[in-house]
Amino acid sequence: MDKVQRKVLLVTGGGRGIGAATARLAAEQGWTVAVNYTANSLTADEVVRQIRAGGGSAMAVQADVAVEAQVMTMFERIDAKFGPITGLVSNAGVVDVSARLDEMDMARWRRMFDINVMGTLLCAREAVRRMSTRHGGSGGAIVNMSSAASRLGSPGQYVDYAAAKGAVDAFTIGLAKEVAGEGIRVNAVRPGLIETEIHASGGLPNRVNELKHQVPMQRGGTADEVAQAIVWLLSDAASYTTMSLLDVSGGR
Repeated sequence: MDKVQRKVLLVTGGGRGIGAATARLAAEQGWTVAVNYTANSLTADEVVRQIRAGGGSAMAVQADVAVEAQVMTMFERIDAKFGPITGLVSNAGVVDVSARLDEMDMARWRRMFDINVMGTLLCAREAVRRMSTRHGGSGGAIVNMSSAASRLGSPGQYVDYAAAKGAVDAFTIGLAKEVAGEGIRVNAVRPGLIETEIHASGGLPNRVNELKHQVPMQRGGTADEVAQAIVWLLSDAASYTTMSLLDVSGGR
């Protein structure tokens, strides 16, 4: 019965940034956590070590969320160790170098949508198969990571990323309605300018400092501040909240 009653959470892209902050905070609040990574096992292992040092239970699990077979194997490994998940944070995502649309190529767009959109759909599908009362589950909560870019458009920098996150918003709304009667809540968090490593991967390591003047609060946010919103949406405190797109953007 222990596996059935346990609160089991999968955080994709959980080795760094918002994902790592979410994994640590969720563990503090009683979740057993599976920390997903694509290639960097060291960062995921460190998050797991921190959780265990704090008395929590966690495992690192490798999978590229854009590859269906790897996603299915990841869920099966979590099933075997912890039982079926009752929480999912689809945090794995990528940006690319800052560019205009007319400077981009198809390979970039495919990577952008495969990871940010297809990965979110794949993980949600496997979660629903385990959580839904229609499939014998006991319910659960899904939080998709969107971005303020979905409503700002990111012109001149990441219009393809913004488009992918717009797809995540639409998917969140549709899936929330689809499974609301099956014990599953589905929401999205839309961070604004947050101090994480993702900006450096897009070739703009100083992006937060350069743009913080556009934020009414006049500063960038932290991964921990975003994690607070995510973990609240996962919790019973948000029991009547589904289909929400929650901005954590300092008013931007």
